[in-house]
Amino acid sequence: MQLQKLDIPGPGGQKLSALLDLPVDGAPVAYALFAHCFTCSKNLKAVYHISRTLTRERIGVLRFDFTGLGESGGDFADTSLLSNVEDLVAAADFLAARFEGPRLLIGHSFGGAAVLQAAAAIPSSRAVVTIAAPADPRHVSRTLGPAAQAIAARGEAHVNISGRTFTLRKKFLDDLKGIDTEAVIQNLNRALLVLHSPLDDIVGIENAARIFQIARHPKSFVSLDQADHLLSNIADSRYAGAVIAAWAERYIAPAKAAAEPAADPRITARTGPGGFVTEILANRHSLLADEPTRVGGTDQGPTPFDLLVAALGACTSMTLRMYADRKGWPLEAATVRLKHGKIHADECETCETREGMLDRIEREIEIEGALEADQKLRLLQIADRCPVHKTLTSEVEITTRLKEP
Repeated sequence: MQLQKLDIPGPGGQKLSALLDLPVDGAPVAYALFAHCFTCSKNLKAVYHISRTLTRERIGVLRFDFTGLGESGGDFADTSLLSNVEDLVAAADFLAARFEGPRLLIGHSFGGAAVLQAAAAIPSSRAVVTIAAPADPRHVSRTLGPAAQAIAARGEAHVNISGRTFTLRKKFLDDLKGIDTEAVIQNLNRALLVLHSPLDDIVGIENAARIFQIARHPKSFVSLDQADHLLSNIADSRYAGAVIAAWAERYIAPAKAAAEPAADPRITARTGPGGFVTEILANRHSLLADEPTRVGGTDQGPTPFDLLVAALGACTSMTLRMYADRKGWPLEAATVRLKHGKIHADECETCETREGMLDRIEREIEIEGALEADQKLRLLQIADRCPVHKTLTSEVEITTRLKEP
């Protein structure tokens, strides 16, 4: 994905530090706005992995730090749920002015409560996703324990959350008292996806049940089985991202997007920092390439050679289908199995090169259908005529240039 660092003007004049994740071609079909959990930041691993999964499906994601957290300005002690909502609206306005208004709102934990409250004030939004969110944001005050009483009595108090000390003021608790979450959810007027783990020991699964019960259709619930509250396991956050992308497609993608030609028709491949995972965009279709773990990769996708050989296999089977259809032959299916490897040049009897190593692709074709022996033989001959086969066995010129800044 492409990454842009942005500063958003906050509602109180403070700077909100943000990151905009974009697909490899920089042209998303829609934008999402992500609200992180209470006292977390835009750099939480779960937020990163969910965002990255969404960008692979061509959804741009704006994630930012709420006031007083992470790299954003302001004093956290002055914040509340309502100030979080104001920050979200400011971020959505910024996105609308610079790019396009967010169609998808995503909130994790307390951020989930915030996006539910903010949706009505973000007219571009079409769908809302909550992840491990409380049904009643006053859940936070209950988790504070004795500190909540100290805040009420003294006006403010220091609280320890996940090993870090924060100052909370009475305004935080007072604002929560005026929230009518049930009415907000009932009148959301947007598609809603509720994600929650039955093992969440911070915000219990009963919160998801309550949100889902109150909400009107269209609504969906997906259990994040075995996940913890912060989705600290990478597999859990990637799964959540994949579910969100698949679910949101029918609500947020413009209908004309599939019909319009791509702004840049070239195939794009991008490898970012920290590993070999490579995002590929080919004719609006997203793919992943990687290397096996034994050579330092993470095995999230086929290797470049796997993709090359797969192209030959796909081209071969398509060519056989086209030829059989044109001839009216009863070909039911053509299955092509391939294997790539290296051989010594002297092992190839028909090769001109006699020294060093050569690439060899072994191809096996299985023909299904009531075809005669001569028809099968003809299809075997036609396999060598597929365009990718011709490209691989002919002289190919590759020109390379460095893009100017």
